[in-house]
Amino acid sequence: MRLKSNYLQISCDGGASTGKSTGAKMISKKYNLKFMSSGLLYRYAGYLILRFKPKNKINFLEKKFNQLKYQKLGKTNLHTQEISEASAKIAKVNKVRKILKKYQLSFVKKHPNCCIEGRDISTKIMPNSKIKFFFVCNLNKASVRRFKELKKHNPNLKLKDVKKSLRIRNLSDTNRKNSPLLKHRDSVVIDTGKLNKQAMLKKMSKNVESFLSK
Repeated sequence: MRLKSNYLQISCDGGASTGKSTGAKMISKKYNLKFMSSGLLYRYAGYLILRFKPKNKINFLEKKFNQLKYQKLGKTNLHTQEISEASAKIAKVNKVRKILKKYQLSFVKKHPNCCIEGRDISTKIMPNSKIKFFFVCNLNKASVRRFKELKKHNPNLKLKDVKKSLRIRNLSDTNRKNSPLLKHRDSVVIDTGKLNKQAMLKKMSKNVESFLSK
């Protein structure tokens, strides 16, 4: 079906391990949209700080992101507990957020047919996105999901530690001063604690098809 406008933008927000990355990737593939994970950008920034320990973090990150090609991020393992904690800390820094916002807006300009997932996409990055989703999942299920992901790289990891980390991260994201995690008033809630992948994609697709039919 052809769009009345020449682009389709979908924003997906939600807390840690709510399934927003999975949902965003699936809907992107189905509708041939360019996908970006803003969380991966923050993880990369955290990884860079941990690895290089620059004296001037802002100038360092600015240079790195000016040169960054998004597709190369998949070549580095950014899903570790240490990087998660580092990315949560720098996500509170307004100057860092401005650097990453600039990168994300450049991505949107280059790929107007896109789907971006994160925590402030609907409210700060793409407030005019055609379709907005907000992902939720109860802490227990989200913890098991993250635990299985991290266990592959850290066999000594304990579920209770992952659960504690997720609880702290979600509190930090919702209460931080700069671009807190908020549900946009136009967002459709996707509860991945109640929906499997097929049901999740079906609900998301229903909303996309509804928009396309207008």
